[in-house]
Amino acid sequence: MLRAFIDHPEESSVPLTALTKAGLTAWQYGEPATVDRWLKSLNFKAESGAVALLPGSEGNLTRVVLGLGDTPEPTSFSGLPYSLPPGSYVLDEDGGSELPNMAALGWALGAYRFTRYKQPERAPAMLVWPGGCNRSRITLMAEGTTLVRDLVNVPANEMGPAELAMAAEQLAGNYDAEIRTFVGDDLLLHHFPTVHMVGRGSSRAPRLIEMHWGDPAAPKVTLVGKGVCFDSGGLDLKNAGGMLRMKKDMGGAAHALGLAGMIMKAGMPVRLRVLIPAVENMPSGDAFRPLDVVRTRQGLTVEIGNTDAEGRLILCDALSAAQQDEPDLVIDFATLTGAARSALGADLPALFCNDDGVAMALAAAAERENDPLWRLPLYQPYAKQLKSSVADLSNTGDNGMAGAIIAALFLQNFVGKSTPWIHLDLYAWNNSDRPGRPKGGEAMGLRAVYAFLEERYGAA
Repeated sequence: MLRAFIDHPEESSVPLTALTKAGLTAWQYGEPATVDRWLKSLNFKAESGAVALLPGSEGNLTRVVLGLGDTPEPTSFSGLPYSLPPGSYVLDEDGGSELPNMAALGWALGAYRFTRYKQPERAPAMLVWPGGCNRSRITLMAEGTTLVRDLVNVPANEMGPAELAMAAEQLAGNYDAEIRTFVGDDLLLHHFPTVHMVGRGSSRAPRLIEMHWGDPAAPKVTLVGKGVCFDSGGLDLKNAGGMLRMKKDMGGAAHALGLAGMIMKAGMPVRLRVLIPAVENMPSGDAFRPLDVVRTRQGLTVEIGNTDAEGRLILCDALSAAQQDEPDLVIDFATLTGAARSALGADLPALFCNDDGVAMALAAAAERENDPLWRLPLYQPYAKQLKSSVADLSNTGDNGMAGAIIAALFLQNFVGKSTPWIHLDLYAWNNSDRPGRPKGGEAMGLRAVYAFLEERYGAA
């Protein structure tokens, strides 16, 4: 993504002018009549992402005019790296104080390609780093997004629990973080019974990955990420269509690692802890069964209503472990429910939070960062749907309704009542190609959560 930037303009660099609909008319007044006629011939109205290439008298490209619509946002720039002719481009300096950051971020998001198995047909067009942009922060956002996208895009045959642990180890090594991993039956010795139960049906052993970084005296921030590297549904087997994208079911773990990298790279003054339960949910003679009962790390017993509701099971042990050092904040990321997608669609993660002040601050950060989230309620009357006649809880509701809320209420049983807790139920995937949002793995809410943490705890 960052290979699409250069430090200084070249002699051949083409000017790039970005205009809102309201700004287009004023800009045209200062341009030659030929420019006005050319834009009208193209029916250019400065719609978001619309592009007009202005030719010179010798057939050369003299300027690019980009539409920003009514309200500028980063994705207006995201189509440019691969739609503009190869070469370098320099943003006009009079576009407004926020435009440099917006342009750089949008360009970075649009320049991404997943290249592990197939090289792109061409290199992206280059943008000269805009003057006045916060280059280090844009780099941070871009690298975090790249890590999330890359991890999710790797197919499950090359991204199992062991490989996910290796990715975490590599990240930890980059920042001198402490890391340890409990594997297979060691999960039982270290009291992660539900992680073991969900993962034991696979030939690839389950794991609990734990990372620590930062000053132990600093505020404690714990990230938890659902790491189901492939979800077949277990004995409650999904159909073929339901399994098609299940390599992305470790998207929560990818988000936790992406955010951890951003926090560590920024040197944020926190004591960071990351907990990732990494499993495959597979059918076999050793797989867990419907109506099995497991005693969780916290001591609550859970009856299995459906083996395809496995994400909340592995998260409950990790969330219980997160409470042991009394953190200032716990954030979990999970590709948890289809119900959240039915309610909010693919692009809008569901936000649950047990602290109104924290939720409001995060929502404000999401709006500032153009990285949307939508809060759903932890509606306590629905908690009775999680009752079981033989155990403390069932892992599923009793009527199939309000599935995202039911899942969040299940997880809330494993979070300390005095601990601020954010739960993000996200899709981690783009179903189709759009500017800045290529088909495949996607970071959702990542920039918003980072900006919230930055505001809450400060920069290095």
